[in-house]
Amino acid sequence: MTLEDGHLPYNRLKVTERFPARAGEAALPREQPCMEGRRRFFVRIIQSVHALMGATLAFVVGGAVVAPSFTRRQSTWLTASDVGSLEEGVPKAVTLRVARADGATEVIDRRTVYLVKDGASVRALDSTCTHLGCRTRYNADSKRIECPCHGGMYDATGKVIGGPPPSPLQTLHARIEDDRVLVEV
Repeated sequence: MTLEDGHLPYNRLKVTERFPARAGEAALPREQPCMEGRRRFFVRIIQSVHALMGATLAFVVGGAVVAPSFTRRQSTWLTASDVGSLEEGVPKAVTLRVARADGATEVIDRRTVYLVKDGASVRALDSTCTHLGCRTRYNADSKRIECPCHGGMYDATGKVIGGPPPSPLQTLHARIEDDRVLVEV
């Protein structure tokens, strides 16, 4: 389909029009309104695609950052010891095996707690020093829980009695059920 001058129809459209040149300057092209509208349309399309990509990225990254705060912590009660094996007021170190999911595998963590019998109840203390997270040990001679790393000392109730620890040992929930001590981890 050609016109009488032998050109295709789209060649007859004037894409540019020339401004009159000043003395000594070349004529400057100016785009027709149809080209400006088309360009503006494509710019808006590209900006919309960029905005959609940014929103998707923000949603994915934001979801990965915020999602763990909405998950519910699953508490587990583990049998730690028999009530009969505990002495009154003397911390007994017990190692608990805590199973947790790590991707497609199950990992067994070991957590040491001190069980202290106090009359009819039992208190469970975390064995992690509150200073720098070292493992503590019970010294039967001095009747204290001691941190071998930095000299922190706790009494049988977990209160700080010396050294650099800023706070007492963490108390865990414990209960007695059928002559067994259960600790919540």
